[in-house]
Amino acid sequence: MSAMEANTKWMSRTKVVLLMLCLVAAVSLTVTVFHVYDQNQQLNNQDFVTTGNLKEAFQLKIEIGYISAASNWLKNLIFNGFWGGRNGPTNSEIISGGENHEGLDLDLDRRVISPNLSSCHDSHAVPDGTMINCCPPKPESEEDIIDFELPAPSTLRVRRPAHLLDDEYIAKYEKAVAIMRSLPYTDPRSFKRQANLHCIYCTGSYNQKYSNSIPFYVHRNWYFFPWHRMFLYFHEKILGDLIGDENFTLPFWQWDTPEGMSFPSMYMKGALVDKERNPSHLSPQSTVDLSYHYNETELSRGDLISSNLAFLYNQFVSAATTYELFMGCPFKVGEAGECYALGTMEAAPHDTVHGWVGKLSNNYHQNMGAFFSAARDPTFFAHHANIDRIWEVWRKLGNYKRDIVDPDWLNAYFYFHNEKSQLVRIRVHQILNITAMGYRYQKVDLPWLNVKPKPSVSPKNAQNKPKMNMKNYSTGGSDQELNNVLQLVTEKSSCFEPNGRTLDNNLKVRVYRPRKNRSKKDMEEEEEILVVYGIDVKTDMFVKFDVFINLGLDGCEKTSDINLGPESREFAGTYVKLHDGVRKVMNEGETMTERKSKTDLKLGISELLKDLEADEDESILVTLVPRNGSGVNTTIDGARIDFMPRYTQ
Repeated sequence: MSAMEANTKWMSRTKVVLLMLCLVAAVSLTVTVFHVYDQNQQLNNQDFVTTGNLKEAFQLKIEIGYISAASNWLKNLIFNGFWGGRNGPTNSEIISGGENHEGLDLDLDRRVISPNLSSCHDSHAVPDGTMINCCPPKPESEEDIIDFELPAPSTLRVRRPAHLLDDEYIAKYEKAVAIMRSLPYTDPRSFKRQANLHCIYCTGSYNQKYSNSIPFYVHRNWYFFPWHRMFLYFHEKILGDLIGDENFTLPFWQWDTPEGMSFPSMYMKGALVDKERNPSHLSPQSTVDLSYHYNETELSRGDLISSNLAFLYNQFVSAATTYELFMGCPFKVGEAGECYALGTMEAAPHDTVHGWVGKLSNNYHQNMGAFFSAARDPTFFAHHANIDRIWEVWRKLGNYKRDIVDPDWLNAYFYFHNEKSQLVRIRVHQILNITAMGYRYQKVDLPWLNVKPKPSVSPKNAQNKPKMNMKNYSTGGSDQELNNVLQLVTEKSSCFEPNGRTLDNNLKVRVYRPRKNRSKKDMEEEEEILVVYGIDVKTDMFVKFDVFINLGLDGCEKTSDINLGPESREFAGTYVKLHDGVRKVMNEGETMTERKSKTDLKLGISELLKDLEADEDESILVTLVPRNGSGVNTTIDGARIDFMPRYTQ
């Protein structure tokens, strides 16, 4: 046997041995895959998710990433030969989610939202052009950064309702805020720096990471809830550290119960006072109007409370059956990924309570009534603590099956200073379990949970009126005024485009339903949603319009003629826009440019249509009612029906 033949035979045997080893490895890998897959399925189990062990969940995702990459490498090794191939899986193949650290795969980091800490810039106040600067004294990009770690398990701090707190707690809170107010602006724990942190993130003062021109906002998109939770967490920890009380917690303004619907009296004392508030709303006899539109309600206290509870049922239960409906649109990296559509909670009661507290005589209704100034009022933190609490309630009502599982959202990260003035990088997935963060909310009643409103008129009578109105339109009836306000919209086109329709008066829109008589399974899995799209507010101003379905109206009622509100089942939801107080600008070279986007309003209507006995109709009549003359500078492109999965898990 020649040396060449011997070498060839040896190589053949080697290949056989290696192939056998690969087959053994493949079997072992298969067993591991099934084991990890079984674990992964547990992520969808209610009990596992309820524990909120996101760290385990993301470690599991990393394991799956390793297995996937290893499988590909093994396949290439077997089928592509043993020479000339790669040595093993690369980082970009392995990482599929979880902990992204500095220096990790650049492409992965570019996928997730985060701020460019070196890009903080001024904004122009509108309309006088005054410059507003919320930026820190020096760029935060020059500071050392540490990664957030969950605190060690301990007794949970309990956040309690503001209207049930005793004098001892109030004195402690007032002392902490007084110390915070006394700190210099150079100290990131100072009250002004804390307030300006909200201004930076909520007015677009930071651009997206890897960009000098694309802005980033935490309002009117799905980062609204997690960012504000982070903000409250670090603010709370700083206050506790300033008074040496590691168990200190922020209160929550429980405006979702009748006993808590007055302005909390504790904020009328010492350091908790803010002079820029609406004085007519500060008395204990005043009741918050959760559907507020800068006109004082004529309802009695009892009727207003009933209206508030019905409104909350719509905003948190009926119209908010998916994460996007409740939390806002999915904001992605890059200009193409920008979105500007708020969820039901942010529209109201979030925006409306801000407006109700803000000083009406100020240009932008600041402090609470404008984004750039809202956190200057200590009431801001109690308001948002209640919003954070209700986010938890909403998640639990859906058995955590509506939680967002998109890794781009889960891995997004932001920066806050902790109680030691250290700059901390924290990711969304780290804050989804509040007990792991060390706090919980005092258990309270949910009086709005089962307060479903009733139709203002018999559904059958209401259905007849839209049909008659439609007949007038289709036959070119003599009522020209009616024809001017009644428009046809199909699921494929809108007669409002390209210029849109101005909401200077009530607008009636007949919207065709692409799918009726849906099966029980379809209705369980999908929510039917009404989309009012292409909303364009021409100038920085407060805007609010209410949406009604199959409202039994005759003719062309003026805005003042429609006094129905959320206490009527025909009410589907509301669109609210606060004063931004700034015009968002980005530096692009030497020029200042403004990016302006239209927005959509999405409302779940499956339950509403059933209650109105319209769930088998071919079309519905949608009435848009601008409030307090706020529609004069607002146009819409149209309305349509879409369908959206109820659950992500």
